Amino acid sequence: MLQLEGVPMHPHSDQVVNDIAARYFRVLGAATAELWSELPQELQHVLFERAVVLGHKGERDESLREQLAKFLHDTNPRTAVG
Repeated sequence: MLQLEGVPMHPHSDQVVNDIAARYFRVLGAATAELWSELPQELQHVLFERAVVLGHKGERDESLREQLAKFLHDTNPRTAVG
């Protein structure tokens, strides 16, 4: 039987566990994007490359790389045009 925050869950509740994990990934990703300009450049590079690897399906997706770079440039206070 699965346990989540002390609450026993039946095996058929795997979707609930997956939904919770997806929420955690979303909020961690949002926090990372929000704090991007405060992260050391080396960590930014590692996170960016890992995101590209995790985000592509099949062959290396250079369009994702370009889209992520543009997103970070547009939302990063150190590089955003404004």
